[in-house]
Formats: sequence, structure tokens, C-alpha cells
Amino acid sequence: MSAERERVAGFGRMEDGLRQAGDWYRWGPYVSERQWGTVREDYSADGEAWDYLPFDHARSRAYRWGEDGLAGFCDVEQRLCLGLALWNGRDPILKERLFGLTGAQGNHGEDVKECWWYLDAIPSHAWNRWRYHYPQAEFPYADLLRENGLRNRTEPEYEVFDTGVFDDGRYWIVEVHYAKAGPDDLLIRVTVTNAGPDQASVHVLPTAWFRNTWDWDDGADKPVLAAAADQAGVPTVSVPHPFIGALELLAGPGPDGTPPELLFCDNETNTKLLFGTEPVSPYPKDGIGAHVISGAATVNPERTGTKCSAWYQLTVAGGQTAELRLRLRPANEGGVAPGAGVAPGANVARGADVALGADFDRVLALRQAEADEFYAELTPATCSADEAIVMRQAFAGLLWSKQLFYYDVARWLDGDPTQPPPPPERLTGRNCRWRSFDAFDIMSMPDKWEYPWFAAWDLAFHCVALAHLDPAFAKYQLILLCREWFQHPNGALPAYEWDFSDVNPPVQAWAALEVFAVDGGHDIDFLSRVFDKLLVNFTWWVNREDAEGNNLFEGGFLGLDNIGPIDRSHLPVGGILEQSDATGWMGFYAMAMASIALILDRSGQRPGTDLMLKFLEHFAAIREALDDRGLWDEDDGLYYDRLLTPDGEAVPVRVRSVVGMIPALALGVVDQGSIERSMVVGKRFADYLVGHDLALPDGSGGSYRSGGGGGSAAGASASAAGADGSAGPGGAGGLAGDAERNGQMPRGLVSTGMLRGEPGNQRLLLSLAGPDRLARLLTRLFDEAEFLSPHGLRALSAWHRQHPYTINVGGYQASVDYEPAESTTPLFGGNSNWRGPIWFPVNYLVISALERYHRFFGDDLTIEYPTGSGRRLTLDQIAVDLSDRLISIFTRGPDDRRPCFGGTEFLQADPAWRDNLLFNEYFHGDNGAGLGAAHQTGWTGLVADLIRRRHGEVRSIGDVIVDIVRHARR
Repeated sequence: MSAERERVAGFGRMEDGLRQAGDWYRWGPYVSERQWGTVREDYSADGEAWDYLPFDHARSRAYRWGEDGLAGFCDVEQRLCLGLALWNGRDPILKERLFGLTGAQGNHGEDVKECWWYLDAIPSHAWNRWRYHYPQAEFPYADLLRENGLRNRTEPEYEVFDTGVFDDGRYWIVEVHYAKAGPDDLLIRVTVTNAGPDQASVHVLPTAWFRNTWDWDDGADKPVLAAAADQAGVPTVSVPHPFIGALELLAGPGPDGTPPELLFCDNETNTKLLFGTEPVSPYPKDGIGAHVISGAATVNPERTGTKCSAWYQLTVAGGQTAELRLRLRPANEGGVAPGAGVAPGANVARGADVALGADFDRVLALRQAEADEFYAELTPATCSADEAIVMRQAFAGLLWSKQLFYYDVARWLDGDPTQPPPPPERLTGRNCRWRSFDAFDIMSMPDKWEYPWFAAWDLAFHCVALAHLDPAFAKYQLILLCREWFQHPNGALPAYEWDFSDVNPPVQAWAALEVFAVDGGHDIDFLSRVFDKLLVNFTWWVNREDAEGNNLFEGGFLGLDNIGPIDRSHLPVGGILEQSDATGWMGFYAMAMASIALILDRSGQRPGTDLMLKFLEHFAAIREALDDRGLWDEDDGLYYDRLLTPDGEAVPVRVRSVVGMIPALALGVVDQGSIERSMVVGKRFADYLVGHDLALPDGSGGSYRSGGGGGSAAGASASAAGADGSAGPGGAGGLAGDAERNGQMPRGLVSTGMLRGEPGNQRLLLSLAGPDRLARLLTRLFDEAEFLSPHGLRALSAWHRQHPYTINVGGYQASVDYEPAESTTPLFGGNSNWRGPIWFPVNYLVISALERYHRFFGDDLTIEYPTGSGRRLTLDQIAVDLSDRLISIFTRGPDDRRPCFGGTEFLQADPAWRDNLLFNEYFHGDNGAGLGAAHQTGWTGLVADLIRRRHGEVRSIGDVIVDIVRHARR
């Protein structure tokens, strides 16, 4: 076991308290990349968060709920933050944070306009590597604002690449490496490379500051940074950390031996500049920037404050690199801390010269070697070198995307005792029904600039990938969503900060199963904790999202933003939208919950039979509703949403999208013992089985015919998990053969091969889609003229390119067509697009479902793939091909180009750019180019999981459940 894996194994449970999680968790990249423009910082009456605290205020205004910065690093409570500021001598402001456009400024919503990457990290954050490219010419702030403002939604976004600022290679390559000698001994190496041909100058300001925790409460303590006596000529800052104790920050000399100048100001709002009122401090938050750029007297001559920068002024020849070294360490230990990796008896000097010299070199080399060893363990032996790069950078992006999320809704609504009361409109506005929400937790963000807040369904996918790195952190995220300070008392899970009451797909139970499996299938207590809370959430769904009580569910946009012609969360004509995806998600949820109940039961952790039956009963009711209430379109072979208008009209929304594929994700395998137990009860699920010619009660009420079998919750659970199903009588040939002949299949589950195995060991496959509809859905899905693209499955069929769909109802008209790139509609801000691009989460779930179907049918079931090709493949072969298509978005193809970089030539060819990967929010439906949020490593980080699974490194949840069941039978 590697040194890093040993550290990971010792991590505690963060929900017990951030400080109790473990020493190596104490420092990490927990700083946001955008705190301005967030809901948390918005105290307006109208809820316009982008306008209340815009980018131009961020450098001058103290934040209330968190901090942001370049290469941000901080302690686990974000009391002390570290980051970087830069100035090229031409910009009007110091580069302290990433620049981007607001939702109103961008022609496709908010969008960051910078170039940076997360190149490496390990779970303990003992090793981290961050990179940024900074123009030597004036940064094109005004050009980006102006040109994007002139463009409409049908035009591409105007990116920083398009301004020409990088065209001649005159830019700085800035890298920041953080390495820990011990839990509280942090080494900071900054390298600055002049990529241009000529000598150039740049100002580099590594910065430390305290989050403002003192302006919001009477009598709150205010820590103060202060210049201390130099150590061997090394400028030193005294850092009285609120809970770690006395620290010191050493700032080593520049490459020419010149020490940096220490500059101090206060993390206080520049009230005179922004509001024309009396200043809180003569040295406000923007004081260092004003001093560096214009020489203003806005830094404290006493060299104390709550913000401090070490000001390096570098001149670097073309093609050369300058290196800066800083070290934050315990003041009384000379930096030699427990766990530092120092051999017993080693002669380690404690002076600043050695701390920034030989010992600095030793620690950096050691931690980098440990990171290499950690990833060598994770990297499949059979994967290519390029796949290994993709996997490691995807994992690094996930780890860099951790952030302290602090948001006490009651305090936010009511205001702070030392501040003016917020406008009264807020008490009936955004999140006013979520006073119980009180977060102060390290969370995995979708994107720390574009989405610097958790999203409930995104987070579930993050956890599956994170489980490969740090199972404890992945479990913590899922448990956190269900804790009493997150989950609403009525059982709802918070969606995201813009509206906690929005509804996301209920994928948390599925994610818990996957995390459980990736972690080895041993942590039964984790599943038990999640299960109890999700029981409450499942009940909330049944009570709140099924308005007619007919088992057809609503839910609104359900994370798919603009996928339909109407805003599914706010119907323009009133009424009810019965959603095929919401209904499918509930079947999926029921199967996952039944799987957990099975594991809890068969492992002996607790009785689960009654709960398994409960979820199977729900499954039967949902299946009957999908069969009988008009969501299936027999002509098109797809499920559609159905709008029930206030005047009683039922209008199908005939959009060919992944909405209609979600029911196929809900599948399960039921074993014979579960069949027998469910038949004894003789309720809804038994009726469902009888109605499908599978099980007929005899006079005793407890037996079933040898040709049939029923299902129970246990079956469902094994199903969602993909329990073992070897080929047997009545194989899947009937499913494929009938589908090939006429697209229709008999309803009898026996005759279609949905029951397999010898008497006494039979298994039944359950799917919301049903055997007659599954093949038709897959035929549509694998059609290259519709959903199947060279790089995965599109979210909306390319058929709509030539056949736009228009809905006319109640005097309202709206259309949908195929849009493979950015959105042309302002729905949900217009910054994401589900009308054609490729999205990882849905692709991943389809691949997972195909693998589970194959687990039951084996090689007996083949499907034409691609549709119309004449080539038939088994479902596991199709799953492999889909995985390869997704992975190929990031790897170099035969043309030596990465599809994710699209047509940006220097990204494709320039050595300084071509191997620095971005994991975008979604990808062009035709060519795979990255689109949307540029650093959404969250669910796009699933590519790392796919690479490991593709090479056989990960056991499926089905394998894990089979082991548990077999062990229980011994």
C-alpha cells in the first residue's frame, strides 16, 4: 500500500466535525474561484445576485460567506486563505481572481474567460499542482465584455483565445505547487515561465488573508497578520491561526536573491470607493492592488493587517523560468511536524535557509513520488499513456473542486446583528422555506467558477468517481445531503442554492450503491445510514411529486434544463406535466432502494424483507402507469411527457430526447425465493406478475407455476444491482428475434425470456420499459441519424435537425430543434444545453444499464449496433463501445487531435497547451468539442471511472451483491 493510500485509509468522518476528519484534511484547495455573484452574497430585494455583488466589486468588498482567489488553498474552516495575485504592468487591476461574464453579459449565460488547469492532486492534498496562462499584453477585459454583448444566442461565444492575446506566444506560464511536509507544514512553490521570445517583467504576489469573520457579530475576535523579524534574511509573517495555533509564513528571495517586500492591508470593504461612506479601514481589501499599480498609500506602514502579500518583481528572459518559494509552518517547531516523512534520527536543520532550500527540495520530491506511486496503483496496466494522463487529470480536477460551502439560510434571511437589516422582500423570496438549512461543510463543487455551489444530482455522480480516490469523502458527500441540516424536515433534498426547492433526479441511492461497490462492498453501516434518510425522501417524492396519485410523476426540469419546448418547472399554460423521466427516475429510485434493502437483509445487518416488498410494490404501480396511461407512443417507439391542461386536454410533448429513455434505466433481477415470498402476500406486485402470464396463484396462495416466477423487493434489489443471471431456458433470443421481425413482443414474460434459470434457481428480469419496448428504445438510441454520435449519445435526437417540433397549446407556442452546441434559448439562464450535446451523466447511466441487462441475458441477446449497420453485438460489447466513444473525447485520435479541444489550433498542437485538459460540462453533439462550464470535472470526471472500468479494474455492484448473497447462504 502506498504512503498516500495509508493516509486515505486513516481519514475520519467529516460529518462528525471538520476538525475531527483527520490531520491531513486540515489544509486543501477549499477556496472558491468565484464568490461574487452567488446567492449567498446576495442581500438584494429582487434576488438579482449577479448585480448585487459583481466582479468589479469583488476586489474591494469583504465577502460574508466565503472567499475566492487564484490557486486558492486554506484550512478546513477557511479561516486562513492562501492564493496568488499577478500584474503584468499593463492591466488596470491586480489579477487576484478569475474574470468572467455574468448571466446577462454572456450570449450563452455566465462564462469564465481565463485559461487555467488542475494538473495534479492527491486526496490528502499533500501534493497539488495548478497552472495558469497570463497574457503579457493587457488582459482584454473590455474586449470580452463588448464583443460578447454584441453577439446573439445563435453565434458562438467570444473566448479569450479569440481576442488574439495569446497568438504571438507572449504570455506567462504560472504554476503553483502545494506540498505538505506535515499536516500543518505547507510548502508553496510558484514557477513563472516567460513563454514569449523577449525578456519581460511581471509582478507576483503570493497572498495570505483571513476570511472576514469579525464584521458580522458583536465582539468577534479579529486575528492580525504581522511582519516578524527576518530569519536569515527571509521575510517572515506571524500568523496567529484561530484553531491551529501560532504559524509563520516564510517568503524566500527571488531568483536574483532579492527578498520580496511584505505588503499589508485589511480584508475590509472599501466603503468610501463603493458607497461614498466613511472608510472602515484606511487600508481596505483592495489596498495592495492600488499600491502596486498606482503607488497609492493604501498599505499599512506598520506592516500589520488581515491580508498580506509578498511582492516579487521579476524580469525573466524569453523561454526562461523563475522560481519562488514560500513556507507556512508551525512557528514553534521550525517546520518539522509529526508525519513529515523524516526518517528517525535524520539531521534536519530548522532554519529558514534550509526550510526553503534542501529540506524544501526533499519534501517536494517525496510528495511528488508519493503521488506518482498513488496513481500507479490506480492506473490499469493495460491502459495507454494518453488514457493515464486523462484519468489522472480528471481525478485531480475532482480533488481541486472541493470547497467550503457556508450558508446558514436563517441567518442569511434575517441578517447579521452588526449589519443593516436585509430588505423585507427576502422573507418571502428565495429559499425562505429552508430555514433549517445550515451548511458549513467541505463539498465537491460542479465547477468552482461557474457553479460554485453544490447541486444534488451532480454530486451523486461526483461521488462515484471520488470513491476511487477517497471513499470516506465520497460517502461523506452522500450522507451530508441527507443530514438534518441539509434535508428539509418534509424529506426533500436541497437542489442548489438558486432554488433549494427545485427538484433534481433522485440518483442518490444508486450512487450510494456504486460508492459501496467501488469501496469493496464492506461498509454496510454506510448503506444503512443513507437508506434510513432516503426512505424519508422517497416518501416525499410519492407524496409531493405525484399530483394525481396515479404513479405518473412530475418534478419540473429535473436537471435537464432546456430539453423540452417549455419550462417544465413553470408551465406556461398551467396544469400538470406527467413526465416520463420523472416516472422513470422513480422506478430507478425504487430499484436502488430495494437493492440496498436486499444488502442490509442478506448481510445480516437488519431485516429488510418488508422494505424490499414495499419498493417492489412501488415498481409494479409505476410500471402499470407507464403501460396504461399514455406516455408510450406506439408509432414512435418512445416515451413522451404528457401535458394535462386546466381544461382537461392531454397533450403529448413529442420531443425525441433522453427524457423518453429514462424508464429503460430502471431494471432489476428477482430471485426465486423473493418471487415465492411476494406471491404469499398476493398484492399489487403479484397481480402484476399474473397479468404478465408469469405467476398464477394456486389454491394455497403461496406457490407459483414452474414456468413462472414473481418478484419481490429482494428481486428488485438484486436487479438494480445487476444480480447474476446466467443463460437458461427461454433465453433472450425471443427478445431480439421478435424485435427484429416486427418490433412487437408478446406480453408474457416467460415467452420473452425474462425468466431464466432452472427450477429452484430461477431469476426474473424486471424493467420499467418492458421487453416489448426495450428493443425499440435501443434501436432508436443506437441510430447514428438520431442519438448515437461518434463520441457518445446525444441528449436530443439529431432527427430534429430537419424536423423541429412545435407545441401549440392554450394559445402558447414553442419549438425545439437539434442544437449540437450552445443553447439558443434563455431557459434556465441559457448557459447549458440539453438539445443535442453529449452529457456524461446520462451516458454513464445508459452504459451501466446495458451492462446490467447483459448480466441477465448474456450472449443470448444481441442488438443491431449501430442501427442499420447489419452488425449485431451483445449489450456488454455495446457498453464497451459507448465507453470508448466517451473516452475518445479526451484522447488523441489517429489525427493526433483531441476532440474536446475542437478547432482551437494551439490547444491541439502547442506543447504548452495540448496536454492540459479541460473537463467541460457537455460536448458538441457532432464533433465532441467541449462546451459549457470549462472546469466541470464533477460529473465529467466520470471519464476516470470509465477508464478504470474499461480495463477491468472495478467490480460491479452486481458482483458485490452476488458475493453478499452467496455468503449469506453459507
